[in-house]
Amino acid sequence: MNTDIPISGSDTSSSARHDYKGTSQAKDSSRLREELSDLKSDLDALMSHASTLTENELREARDRIMARFSSMRHAAKGMADQANKQLNQGMDVTVDYIRERPLQSLAIAVGIGALAGLILTRRAGE
Repeated sequence: MNTDIPISGSDTSSSARHDYKGTSQAKDSSRLREELSDLKSDLDALMSHASTLTENELREARDRIMARFSSMRHAAKGMADQANKQLNQGMDVTVDYIRERPLQSLAIAVGIGALAGLILTRRAGE
């Protein structure tokens, strides 16, 4: 009996983990989405073969899938941390800009508010 369940990318070594620092977030997101799709396919394959596998084979397949899931969770956490850092940097830049140019910032805010008010009143009138 063939004990190998087709698990795509089942390498669980440290080289299988992705270092998400220094790459674009869109590329990371796409890669994570692809890995999630592969994991779903692997789970489907495991489910279709589950009735023919021994308890040991099922345990091994489960361990491989859980290792991949853990790697993906680690990558997603890294992406979330990176997004949080970028958000904080953006907030810091905005606060600095407002402190350096308070009147200009107020004028911009009033202009945006007036524009939003005009757009909303036109839509409400339709």
